[in-house]
Amino acid sequence: MSAEARTGTARIPEQRSPAEPPPSPTLPHLVHAWAETTPEAPALVAGAVRWTYADLDDAVRRAAGALTGLGVGTGSRVALLATNTASWLAAAVGAMWAGARVDAFNTWVKAWDLEHLLESSAADVLVVAGQVRGADMLAVVRELVPELRSAGPGAWTSERFPALRHVVVLGGHPELPQGALRFDDLLAAATPAAPGTDAARPEQPAYVMYTSGSTSRPKAVPLCQRDLLVNGFHIGERMGLGTADRVWLGSPLFWSFGGANALPATWTHGACLVLPEQFVPAESAELIAREEVTAAYLLPGIIDALAAFGAQVRAVPSLRTGLTIGRPEEVARAVDELDVAGICNIYGATETYGNCCVTHHDTELDVRLTTQGPPLPGVEVRVVDVEGTVLGVGELGELQVRGRVTPGYLGDDDANAKAFTDDGWYRTGDQLRVRPDGAVEFGARLTDMIKTSGINVAPAEVESYLAGHPDVVEVAVVGAPHRVRGEVVMAFVVLRDGASADGEALRAYCKEGIAGFKVPWEVVVTDELPRTPTGKLTRRTLVEVAAQRVGAT
Repeated sequence: MSAEARTGTARIPEQRSPAEPPPSPTLPHLVHAWAETTPEAPALVAGAVRWTYADLDDAVRRAAGALTGLGVGTGSRVALLATNTASWLAAAVGAMWAGARVDAFNTWVKAWDLEHLLESSAADVLVVAGQVRGADMLAVVRELVPELRSAGPGAWTSERFPALRHVVVLGGHPELPQGALRFDDLLAAATPAAPGTDAARPEQPAYVMYTSGSTSRPKAVPLCQRDLLVNGFHIGERMGLGTADRVWLGSPLFWSFGGANALPATWTHGACLVLPEQFVPAESAELIAREEVTAAYLLPGIIDALAAFGAQVRAVPSLRTGLTIGRPEEVARAVDELDVAGICNIYGATETYGNCCVTHHDTELDVRLTTQGPPLPGVEVRVVDVEGTVLGVGELGELQVRGRVTPGYLGDDDANAKAFTDDGWYRTGDQLRVRPDGAVEFGARLTDMIKTSGINVAPAEVESYLAGHPDVVEVAVVGAPHRVRGEVVMAFVVLRDGASADGEALRAYCKEGIAGFKVPWEVVVTDELPRTPTGKLTRRTLVEVAAQRVGAT
């Protein structure tokens, strides 16, 4: 560990940008503006792709032309189901250029989840990677849209998803259904959109991102163009980003931590985004070194994995700042083991454009270890008690946020009524306090949400899936503390009389139908679930049992 790391002092890049957000009203406009002012500046490293801002702008405008040819325009909905690639970015920003919103789907979904997402999205176009981490993602789509096999592109109608008109496949696939289109073929035939024809508008949703609710399936969270850029810019300012920076993102773009945080934080500063398609520790350590990365997005699980290659990462003299979240000892590992001296601690949610509070990279280390920082410019926070009374400095209660927050969940009036006050405050469900210096400090979660490796998992969603197994009569899902992942998912089930399923069989059942990060660490078969005399489930008892079982493994 360097002397700078021991004191928590970050190295500052030679070039810095102005401390005001760029005037661009939308993400496509921003890309084009950089292409005009600094066309040869590096914008993206992703696999074999190395794009300048001029290259990025060309790719975006060609994708916009291709999608416009499919009828995409103002008000269209383009769903994107792919890993971190240059094609993801070209398709996303190209769709925005054409006037569409981009619904960013989680690539870990199975058919059960994807069906819900497509129904919720009502997408006109689905852009999907044929292969994702060796899995045949297109096969899942064919299962849900069997009409793809029976008619050519544009000639089929989905009975299950009547709004869906086109399926576009990224990358190669050996069995392309006759009703699907290849993205590369569309690009080759397209006329790029002309400069100045960007149809995106500042108040229009750039993305819809999906977040697990505490009692329901994933909720659709729209994030608007201008707020996306301004919030991302201020996140970048807290890290001290400038045009010389190279920002590594090992998390997916479809999470708000990626597409609504790292992406705008980087590009609003004219910096370069460095993307592995997926996080593989050894490959990522080598990529960080080879590309002379200066800033890294580091969830606790990523820090733990990279620590095995700590000597290689610490040898990168350029690496100076980044973002993470966690307990003080977890944040400290970024400094102690990876030498990221200017690491920033954060707080936020998808509903708040990824982050609403971020520490300054040059604040003393103790503050960055123990707090999540002050609100970003344009963001208000307050702490209230259970009656809604506003509490004073240092008092613990529910944190509420106003300012740069989502306009509300799509198609879910009940969730909106629960999540937002009449005067526009977003109820986070998290217990924090505001310190005299304005920084927020975590207390505890008020909801039952499980946060595993930085990902929200709704217990009700896993419970609903397990309850569909013919051997299960009762199920309860809780989170258990875990040193690396923060929490892991634990399930407790009661079986029907005569049932033969065991815990491993039920885990295998989960692996078949729900995303991998939702699959329980363990499924515990029990005779009964603990309840109060009035019949209410006592989750606290299950949490204690789960913690003991995880601690014993």
